[in-house]
Amino acid sequence: MGRMISPGKVEAEAIVSPEPIGFYGGVDIETGMVIEKGHPLEGESVTGKVLIFPRGKGSTVGSYVIYGLQKNGVGPAAIINEETETIVATGAILADIPCIDQIDISRFHTGDVLRVDAEKGLVEKVD
Repeated sequence: MGRMISPGKVEAEAIVSPEPIGFYGGVDIETGMVIEKGHPLEGESVTGKVLIFPRGKGSTVGSYVIYGLQKNGVGPAAIINEETETIVATGAILADIPCIDQIDISRFHTGDVLRVDAEKGLVEKVD
């Protein structure tokens, strides 16, 4: 079980990054595409996915990018981290995106269908 950062329940496909994500300059606010050069998810869309990554990085403007993604209809369905730092936590709360941290992200792979219940701190694979 993890720790709830932002409440909500979703079921969606996972997209997993072994590396931190910087939303400001790393994710296109209009399309939801990862645009950071050389990032493992470069060219992939976070839209409607359970976005799993160790932690955020970079500018505090990243909080507003997460909010903008959701406002533009291209945000992730949920965010799962090992450690949710302030930038991602603020963005998830502003955007009303379910978010959990203190999760062993190595258990999940891109393409897994996951059920997320942030209030209970649960992330489960759906068979």
